[in-house]
Amino acid sequence: MKKLAQILFKYRSYTPIPFVVIMLIFYNGNVLSWAAGSIVLLLGEAIRLWAIIFAGSLTRTTTCVKAKELVTCGPYSFTRNPLYIGNVLIYVGFGIITYSLFPYLQLVALAWFIFQYILIIGIEEEFLAGKFGEKYSEYKKNTPRFFPKFISQNAEVFTHIKPNFKKGLKSEIRTLQALMSVALLAMIIHLVK
Repeated sequence: MKKLAQILFKYRSYTPIPFVVIMLIFYNGNVLSWAAGSIVLLLGEAIRLWAIIFAGSLTRTTTCVKAKELVTCGPYSFTRNPLYIGNVLIYVGFGIITYSLFPYLQLVALAWFIFQYILIIGIEEEFLAGKFGEKYSEYKKNTPRFFPKFISQNAEVFTHIKPNFKKGLKSEIRTLQALMSVALLAMIIHLVK
């Protein structure tokens, strides 16, 4: 499983492509699906951007898991994996927008991404435990893997990283371009139908 996790980590930016293609081929969106899906998608992107302005461009590595420091502030003080939560919301939002094979395709995609992220998170957690030891263990104990916990964590593990919106936005440009391109394709399909 570790080998599969490493492969999924390396290609995690590309695994949504088959689902996006299927969603575009079987597009069945309407005004209501666009409104509801856009809200979910934008919430997901907002969470991603919030996470990236704290974690920086290291979230883009594909060769191996890396971390200069343990990020435990911003969204990371509520959940250990805000980027993946944001990604899942983006995929679900796009699934609602396209309304393709609804709800079956969306449920299959959701199950796939949860499976993928559980494997990836396993190798990330192994790396963080090895590099940051007790500090990571304390953070892990006080901060849930997925579902946010809206109470303060132990101050000893709370890092004081300054958010950098400019660098975060620069790092997120590729994702924003992909989202805009797919949304534009979906809009063209919507207008042609």
